[in-house]
Amino acid sequence: MSLTGGPEEPRAEPPARRPNWGAIALVGLTGFAMLRSGLSDEADGPPQPGGGAAPAPAPVRGRPSGPAPLARSAVTRVTIPSLGISAPVVPLGLDKDGWIAAPPARNPRLAGWYAQAPAPGERGTAVIVGHVDTYTGPAVFYRLGTLEKGRTIRVTRKDGRTVVFEIYGIRVFAKDRFPARQVYGATGRPELRLLTCGGGYSASGGYAGNVVVFARMTGTDPR
Repeated sequence: MSLTGGPEEPRAEPPARRPNWGAIALVGLTGFAMLRSGLSDEADGPPQPGGGAAPAPAPVRGRPSGPAPLARSAVTRVTIPSLGISAPVVPLGLDKDGWIAAPPARNPRLAGWYAQAPAPGERGTAVIVGHVDTYTGPAVFYRLGTLEKGRTIRVTRKDGRTVVFEIYGIRVFAKDRFPARQVYGATGRPELRLLTCGGGYSASGGYAGNVVVFARMTGTDPR
């Protein structure tokens, strides 16, 4: 699927299928548990979010408020202004074991959209993932744990629209107790989750958890 140029071609868009959240919950995105051998000058590892109760998005009953959902369109870029991040995005599926695939490690500044879930701006919960580090050092989502409520995330789509999301929660969850329904569950409106590795680290097991950013759509920029 091309992510650049030309008018949108609906037949080229990845189909929206029911996400295999059970498989994702089981492994907690262990595909992102990259070794930290390249971070000799980052002894403390990536920043982690503070404590507090995990947000629990409540399903909307009746007619949802807020911006109207958009039609499906592939993702081309994710921007987090407060972190100075503007990263190209590639579509991801599941690997041969039924787990969500990771973006290519050879490009640590690349993020990935799980294309079997909703697109950002579409009704439902969209998921964008990225490495926290690779063998060469910090990667695109290294500072994800420093984000705060109220900050914005901007996602540019192939149809030319930029969807704006506001962060309302950020937590780190242990991989062996990953609350898939809480993280990925649909609320009846367009939402977004950003994920990367987090928590403690060991050479034998990699990262023990995942940092999860919870955000909801607040508007769009015109095409």
